[in-house]
Amino acid sequence: MSLGVTPFEEAGRVVGESEGGGTVDLWSASLEPPAPLRAHLEGYLSIDERERAARFVFPRDRNRFVAGRAFLRLLLAQYLATDAASLRFEYGPHGKPALADDRSGVTFNLAHTDSLAVCALARGSDLGVDVERVRPIPDADGVARSFFSPRETAELAAVPEPARFRAFFAAWTRKEAFLKALGDGLARPLDSFDVTLKPGDTPRLLRTLGDPEEADRFSLHSLEPEDGYVAAIAVRGHGWHVRHARWRWIESRRAEGEE
Repeated sequence: MSLGVTPFEEAGRVVGESEGGGTVDLWSASLEPPAPLRAHLEGYLSIDERERAARFVFPRDRNRFVAGRAFLRLLLAQYLATDAASLRFEYGPHGKPALADDRSGVTFNLAHTDSLAVCALARGSDLGVDVERVRPIPDADGVARSFFSPRETAELAAVPEPARFRAFFAAWTRKEAFLKALGDGLARPLDSFDVTLKPGDTPRLLRTLGDPEEADRFSLHSLEPEDGYVAAIAVRGHGWHVRHARWRWIESRRAEGEE
């Protein structure tokens, strides 16, 4: 079966500034592809990915997992000009995936929330991505006090109520993206570093405990991949040009038996 995609539907939409650095591509995709495709997507997955899929209790969660892994494989296959099913991954100490035995220099990171997935790709630099649906959450200020730094907690409390949930998720995605870029998972506490979060502030990593120069080695980028969602990318270095495109699930005519 052959699947296609409309490449870089929004290639002209630039998020952030370019100062001669490389390019980070952010793709967003629905985890609920058209029904005729769903039965075929599992064929792209490895044995261990299929075993993981089988452990989901609810069909919706299982289907979204399969769609997310197929999306990642098909996307990487386009960048590497290879077969999606043949890709092999290796995993860091905290579970961060990377291409196994690869010399292309392509780095990537995948995140999802509800029915939306995002994947960031670059060449030759560590990166991380996170995405969240903006929504009311009970006791957002209390959650911030538990996980955010004192500086971030104070800044969030100063944001007017209508914009506070968006500011909360802006901070959350920036912090998660930074941890994913490092590959640390939850090994580093969320309150051990500061990010900007106020509406209108440039996304930045302000400070990290233990290494006063670490904040200057990473850049942060924020965008809205879909209405009602916020995403953040953390990438080592500065001067990155960030662009966003939407993945379109397309079944080729050949797959339908047509010419």
